[in-house]
Amino acid sequence: MALDAATLAIIAKELETQLIDSKIDKIFEPTRDEVVLQLRTRTGGFKLFVSARSGSARVGITGETFENPAVPPSFCMLMRKHLTGGRLRAIRTLEGERIVYFDFECTNEMADKVIITLAAELMGRYSNIVLVHQTGKIIDALKRVDFEDSDVRQLLPGLSYTLPPKADKPFFFGVDSKELVQRIGGFALPVSDALMKSAGGIGPVICREAAYRAFGTEQVMADTLTPLQSERLQAVLAALGSDYKIGGRATAVINAEGKPTEFSFTALTQYLPGCTLETYPTYSEMLDSYYSKKDAAERLRQKSKELAKTVHNLHERAVRKQAARQTELAQSEASEELRVFGELISANLWLIEKGQKSVTVNNYYTDQNVTIPLDVRIGPAANAQKYFKEYKKKQTAAKMLVQLLSEGAHEIAYLETVIYEVAAAEGENALNDIRAELKAQGYLKYFKMRDKKQKPADFIRYRSSDGFLILVGRNNAQNDKLTIKTARGKDLWFHTQKAPGSHTVVMSEGKDIPNTTKNEAAMIAAVHSSVGSGAKVAVDYTEVRNIRKTNDLKPGMVIYDTYETAYIEPDLELVQGLLIKK
Repeated sequence: MALDAATLAIIAKELETQLIDSKIDKIFEPTRDEVVLQLRTRTGGFKLFVSARSGSARVGITGETFENPAVPPSFCMLMRKHLTGGRLRAIRTLEGERIVYFDFECTNEMADKVIITLAAELMGRYSNIVLVHQTGKIIDALKRVDFEDSDVRQLLPGLSYTLPPKADKPFFFGVDSKELVQRIGGFALPVSDALMKSAGGIGPVICREAAYRAFGTEQVMADTLTPLQSERLQAVLAALGSDYKIGGRATAVINAEGKPTEFSFTALTQYLPGCTLETYPTYSEMLDSYYSKKDAAERLRQKSKELAKTVHNLHERAVRKQAARQTELAQSEASEELRVFGELISANLWLIEKGQKSVTVNNYYTDQNVTIPLDVRIGPAANAQKYFKEYKKKQTAAKMLVQLLSEGAHEIAYLETVIYEVAAAEGENALNDIRAELKAQGYLKYFKMRDKKQKPADFIRYRSSDGFLILVGRNNAQNDKLTIKTARGKDLWFHTQKAPGSHTVVMSEGKDIPNTTKNEAAMIAAVHSSVGSGAKVAVDYTEVRNIRKTNDLKPGMVIYDTYETAYIEPDLELVQGLLIKK
């Protein structure tokens, strides 16, 4: 669900009680759609989070932590210039509009006090963050809108800030319930749809809730309401209006799988009994709970997008190169004919004269006549030597191609593991480790680790139900470190069969490893692989002393001949329960 104007107005009032007179300490822009203002009040610090992402536009106090880019984006630098040190004087909303204004008293270059307004426009795919001077001129916008993007409203530096076009209908809670019921009577639509058509500032979920509270699951048409039905609907609308005026209660709908699916300022009884309703102390906490996982995944997708594209391009290029080599090898393997032509010319020199375009002779290997093309510029013996030379060249190429095809197969397998690593990376630090690895392998030329103090991440750690420590590598470099340097001879090594994934090792400490731990380790290896969602995943396992690595192998690649295979149905909930939490 997207934030509607009614809920947004309640959130703004809640923020006003917590943040008024706070001072801006720091400003960050974790992604291109999000801004974080670190505010300081007399009672402590708060992080004001503003998101202009189309699917999760919101504003509120957040407890999340963010990985900020090493180089701040230009809009972040602009906000720091105008807002740092500013004091929040007012938080405003407009009735029926999904816009929140934060007025900051700041000091300009001339040491004069000015009001700079941060306008959070949370309007779905048109969401934006705009910085406005007290003169009404736009300083800049997170997403600039020029005349090509819109001929109605432009958001460019120096232009006057104007409101977006408004629909010609009143605010839902600004109309008397009796009048609102009268208004919907002109629509031959179900009551919930007619409510949406008649008034603005609320989302479809509130309209459905009103219809459900009044009529249950019965679909009642707005233009055929009886007097009794009108009274029931009026009473429901009045009750919703009362909830809104007192600030409601932050409530989320939790489905049977434990995931939040809707939220509002009132209890959404339409989802009962299949779901449960969970209330929160504040709206900010509710929004954090509702959006946190979704936002974290989107942030990571944005940060990994360029790297993922690069690795996919490298993989596609390697696959094309491999196909070309296979075609060339097939042609080289057909070179035996060149040797035969050279022999037949040598055996029939007396038949050939210089200047002939071809000669037909008996092929004593097949006892059939064969026509051999000749180079008219050279003599018979030279033509024979030319065929022998071409034959030798093809044979040499075939030997080289066999080696190149082997190297190409290793390269494709390696890049497939990197594709998996990028998809599974949990943050910017993990992506930087992958970039550093690709640079070391010669795939990236210009990457430079900006934060030289960044410590390598530790292995992912699990504890089996039998008490054995299970370690999992996060990337190829860690896989090598785990298998080659950390693990010892009788430790048990696991990896998905013929699929990219992490190395998984059960640290035996010299003890015999029971089948329960083996099964759990195989499941962990399956979950940390590209086929972790499969119904039956083949996982190879062997003692670490059976693993070897040669210098020609890429990072994360090893050789093993002695092994067993387990077929596992991954259970993510079980694996999560074994994870050692920091």
